[in-house]
Amino acid sequence: MIKFIHSADIHLDSPLHRLEAYEGAPVEEIRQASRRAFENLVDLAVDEAVDFVLIAGDLFDGDWKDYNTGLYFISQVRRLGEAGIQVLIISGNHDAAGRMTRTLPYPDTVHVFSSRRPETIILDDLKAAVHGQSFSKAAITDNLALDYPDPVPGHFNIGLLHTSLTGREGHENYAPCSLDELINKGYDYWALGHVHQFEQVADDPPVVFPGCVQGRHIRESGAKGCVLVTAEAGTPPEITRHDLDVIRWERVHVGLGGVTRADEILERFLTIFEAVIDRHDPKPVIVRVEFGGETDVHDQIAADPEHLKHAVRSTAIAHFGDRAWIEKVIVRTRPRARSVADPGPLRELSALVDDLMANDPELVELGKALSTLFQKLPPDYRQGDARLQPDDPEQLRELVAQAHALLVNRMKKEAAAS
Repeated sequence: MIKFIHSADIHLDSPLHRLEAYEGAPVEEIRQASRRAFENLVDLAVDEAVDFVLIAGDLFDGDWKDYNTGLYFISQVRRLGEAGIQVLIISGNHDAAGRMTRTLPYPDTVHVFSSRRPETIILDDLKAAVHGQSFSKAAITDNLALDYPDPVPGHFNIGLLHTSLTGREGHENYAPCSLDELINKGYDYWALGHVHQFEQVADDPPVVFPGCVQGRHIRESGAKGCVLVTAEAGTPPEITRHDLDVIRWERVHVGLGGVTRADEILERFLTIFEAVIDRHDPKPVIVRVEFGGETDVHDQIAADPEHLKHAVRSTAIAHFGDRAWIEKVIVRTRPRARSVADPGPLRELSALVDDLMANDPELVELGKALSTLFQKLPPDYRQGDARLQPDDPEQLRELVAQAHALLVNRMKKEAAAS
């Protein structure tokens, strides 16, 4: 029997991205998240007494800031070596030979595959053969799998490869190859890396992406970990997923349809949010909250979205403490249709806004006019998946709706004061 762990995309010491610091947020819980996840991997390997651990690329997140990252890794694999567990690694696009300027000698129990050509490590006592090739540079567009050697007769053959296959959404198309090419190679198991979501692409033989060990941003939501593989002669390998992450990312949608009072907003949020926290208990959860739906309180929300953001964070801290971190609050509510139009200037303003929001070319022209202003905004509004895009009509509709609500609210206040 052969027992091994297949892991990938550890991104050791990579920070969790796009987190706004605020009082009461669980900063200490997430600062060392990738290290704690890797320690969970080592613990699992020792507890299960596996024969070896495979890391299918992106062990690191690029060149080390200092040598502490390398020293930490060596201290952990030493634990594996003391338990008689070997570690077999290929470098991926993030830790390719051309990107790493710092190196340290690894223990004899660790092998990093060559980046010059595919090579095979034969484990005679296990009757296993592991074939692999590291990336020599960050962007490999050649089909590396084509040159992988033929299977070793009488052995359990594993292909260790960092690839996107024929492409996966959100991932660069590195070391592209087809599923048929892998299946027809004649190996017993393909241990892939690069795609951060778990996916078993094929069953015979198993072709598996284990996903990353720790989510780092909102696009890497849900449980993360590795797979434990047990193989016996004459039977298909048994593949078991194991969670390793220490903190989770989730999107939460809160529909406000039918809400007529401001105090109902947080009540509805709390009901939905509590179910999310309980589902991931005891792990802390980083959450992006999106409010949507037609509601009578749309104008009130849109007029002061900053208040809602901090009210949501306050509610999360009060009820869940360091078990929750609100990464972002997004408002996509709409005003409920009114049977009686607002009088005078408000009616004219609403008609103007309705015409603008129904006309994509005019929205794009508005975006062009505002592009210089957008460039002066803080970095958080200009970078990442939530950046402001002046050529995106849908995003511009949200901005126009918010500006409309702010203006209506101010006009009503001035009318009441006069």
